[in-house]
Amino acid sequence: MKQPVTHYENFPVASVLCPAHLRPAVAAIYHFARTADDIADEGDATAEQRLAQLSRYRADLQATARQQAHSGTWPQVFEPLAGVMARFHLPVPLLADLLDAFEQDIRYTTAQRRYADEAELLDYCRRSANPVGRLLLHLYGADDALSLAQSDQICSALQLINFWQDVGVDAARGRWYIPQAAMAQFNVTETDFAPDSESRNATLLIAACTERARAMMLKGAPLARRIPGRAGWELRLVVQGGLRILDKIQTLDFATWRTRPKLSAWDVPVLLWRAMRASA
Repeated sequence: MKQPVTHYENFPVASVLCPAHLRPAVAAIYHFARTADDIADEGDATAEQRLAQLSRYRADLQATARQQAHSGTWPQVFEPLAGVMARFHLPVPLLADLLDAFEQDIRYTTAQRRYADEAELLDYCRRSANPVGRLLLHLYGADDALSLAQSDQICSALQLINFWQDVGVDAARGRWYIPQAAMAQFNVTETDFAPDSESRNATLLIAACTERARAMMLKGAPLARRIPGRAGWELRLVVQGGLRILDKIQTLDFATWRTRPKLSAWDVPVLLWRAMRASA
């Protein structure tokens, strides 16, 4: 069963700010990740079927990396990706890390396994989010240690922001990213995040989680000033988009299990103004 790429989240894909010669590469990377994520998350397939599809998807990735024929199941992904991999020598382990993360999501959800602590959750982010930033840095030719570290901070922060933005959505689907150690620290249980809950301890927990994500984002943000040209401006907007979601979470008094915050067209002028101010 093929899963189409039909939706975009908070990640800007091959936008007008992306250097034109890199847009096909950025789009190919995104469609690889988005299609794999859809296999793991969309439709009505069983967990076993999803894992089997991801295994075939991984085999197609390895075949493409070896310049061999892929299965033909996802030509819209692997035909563009083959050209990009050949031209830009993309690090295949980074693409494979994304698949590891998607497989982990399936297994954790099926087993109703919870993340024990922040370290375990950040290890998931290392594979689910950080590879995207590192792949883009590879395209930009910026692979020094400082740039990679700051990119990891930004990408992990974006992943965490998405978790705290989607607490209610994830809980309804049986996914749980709030670490058990944090829940114990704030004396909350999963029932504190029921749609009608007004738990004060739950808001304090989400507030602490978002504060941590903001600190990570601000730690990585200087990278945007070192990436030259339009790519740097795009990264500034990505950073500001994440920070803006955190602002909206705070406006909701951190009760994202009741209301999901999201960006709208009205936020664009704010993001542009903040991006320009950040570049000064």
